[in-house]
Amino acid sequence: MEESEPLLASRSGTRCNWRLGTPNMDAGVVEDLRRRLKYFFMNPCQKYKARGRKPWKLMLQILKIALITAQLVSFGLSNEMMVTFKDENLMTFRHLFLRGFKDHQLGGHVLHTKTDVYENIDYIVDRYIHLQNLTLGNLAYARTDGEYTPLLVCQLLYRNSNVDPGNETFYIDPHVDTECISIYPELSLDNVSLATVRNFSLDFKRLLSIKVYFTLKTINLQTVRHHELPDCYVFRVAITFDNHAHSGNIKVAVENNVTINECRDWNVEGTSGKNDYLLLFFDSLVILACFVSLILCLRSVINGIQLQFEFNTFFHAYYNKIVTWADRMEFVNGWYILIIVSDTLTIAGSAFKIGIQTKFMTSYDECSILLGTATMLVWVGVIRYLGFFKKYNILILTLRAAFPNVIRFCCCVAMIYLGYCFCGWIVLGPYHDKFRTLDKVTECLFSLINGDDMYATFMKMRDNGYFVWLFSRLYLYSFISLFIYMVLSLFIALITDTYETIKHHQQEKVPISQLQAFIAECRDEPDSGRYKIDEEPFSCSLVACFCCGCEEKM
Repeated sequence: MEESEPLLASRSGTRCNWRLGTPNMDAGVVEDLRRRLKYFFMNPCQKYKARGRKPWKLMLQILKIALITAQLVSFGLSNEMMVTFKDENLMTFRHLFLRGFKDHQLGGHVLHTKTDVYENIDYIVDRYIHLQNLTLGNLAYARTDGEYTPLLVCQLLYRNSNVDPGNETFYIDPHVDTECISIYPELSLDNVSLATVRNFSLDFKRLLSIKVYFTLKTINLQTVRHHELPDCYVFRVAITFDNHAHSGNIKVAVENNVTINECRDWNVEGTSGKNDYLLLFFDSLVILACFVSLILCLRSVINGIQLQFEFNTFFHAYYNKIVTWADRMEFVNGWYILIIVSDTLTIAGSAFKIGIQTKFMTSYDECSILLGTATMLVWVGVIRYLGFFKKYNILILTLRAAFPNVIRFCCCVAMIYLGYCFCGWIVLGPYHDKFRTLDKVTECLFSLINGDDMYATFMKMRDNGYFVWLFSRLYLYSFISLFIYMVLSLFIALITDTYETIKHHQQEKVPISQLQAFIAECRDEPDSGRYKIDEEPFSCSLVACFCCGCEEKM
């Protein structure tokens, strides 16, 4: 990078003779410093005009955007097939193993009688035993050490209890015990009954929950059509009968913990399988491009920090002033930091993607997070290149200038917001589903700020007592009025005021910092030819001239 060259090495044959606190500076050296600072803050097009060097870094970033986007689309299609396969199998398990299950059932699958519980457990066991004759999918029983993995039926219950609601007395031991039975797929009974066959009875007064566990395997064959090697899936299904509330309702839920493995023995005719090197080559190309970009940006950041240190030393010695922190941070290009983070995430995500394609790992979620975040940052970085044009630069300048005030404003508003969250949770939670938990309260109130689902929130409170109804009205009206009509208006005014200030500075061209005022005195245009440099190295740097003294005859 051009910024790495010594700043005050004279290009016109002048001498530099410095002592800290007693500067003896030639005017040409000061002008040379201004010119170098101005060159440092030029955009790639201006630097090309100034020195005729092609903006390789800019071209690399543009190429990288295309490569990363294409890579994300490729992985997104593969990930979409995986997620769809998992969701469809979960829906299949619900229909196969839940008696009377219906899609979009309001309130979920709920049981109300002891008979319903026994019949549903018997139904699950019967379906599991006769699974091969029922399912349309390629489902098979899992094996461990050559034997079938059994279906487990476990009940979690209090160790001992004596509850008498009529006399309003109870005794309970809060320790929880677990009782399980195992049922193997080899069992071929037409009618399977837990109570008679396995002598497994349920004590509903002590019962907390019933959990049914079983493991199934399958192969996702649809990836073959997309020239990818199919994965082997292991479904660890857990069906839970929740009775913690002892309210007379037992809610039934199906959970599916999925593990994706490489198939042990595979053979795919044609070009599919592990011989598809095109995607591996493309991912390797992405890693190479991001690695080169990472090195270039790291070098630019380091050069900027060095330049900032040298300018700070010069300003203190020549003007006897301290460079402000804001001016010093101008040398640290935030876009380079963004690119460095993006490149790091892309390299890690590409490595995960290569591992997934070669079936050495199945970390789809981790790969999705890495590649998705990296692609988002890459496209956010496109704003930097639009900022090279003054008409588009107003957005970047406004966001950067308003950011500190916005953070302070949000911290103050957060205190009021949290107060409303805690109040709504404790008062309205027992009467309104949207306020039942603290996280639901935060989501509900944020939705209200954006004008979402207001009427339904008000209507839900109509059937409660008068006092709660009155409090809910005062609570909702005050929150909506405060945050929509006042907080949001102040937030918009804060951004608008910053925008007007930046717009005024652009029109008047008023330097707003010591650094900009110092650079503004350099009148040389990029195409003036004054930015051309010799290729010979220079040994008289600014720090050496100020701190230890040096003389060099050019």
